[in-house]
Amino acid sequence: MDAISAAMKIAGSGLEAQSLRVRMVSENIANANSLGSAPGADPYRRKTIVFQPEFDRALGADTVTVKKIGVDPGEFTLSYDPSHPAADQKGYVKVPNVNTLIEMTDMREATRSYDANLNVIEQARGMAMATLALLDN
Repeated sequence: MDAISAAMKIAGSGLEAQSLRVRMVSENIANANSLGSAPGADPYRRKTIVFQPEFDRALGADTVTVKKIGVDPGEFTLSYDPSHPAADQKGYVKVPNVNTLIEMTDMREATRSYDANLNVIEQARGMAMATLALLDN
């Protein structure tokens, strides 16, 4: 495989990984206020994503893959709301362990990584087109 195609494949693996990361962050933000429905029930638990490098023998280089999609084992905070159906005997409701500020920061980082990989693909495509144009002359 030529170097330009290899660069595109490596960047493509980054695009795929970051798009899945954006999906996880979006799900976390959408469920930041999803509380349990029964007394003492757990609310939504933040999802996490773990990447790992994977050596591609055909490319002779590392690409990125998703190793695991998991959940954040962090503690839930309590909010006093005795009228909520999920309130315990003391009137407290467990709140999701989602911090929207952290999620927005993760979203920004994932978007920037996605854009960087997209730029690599665009540059490699431009180089391939310029090479073809030179060969055509």
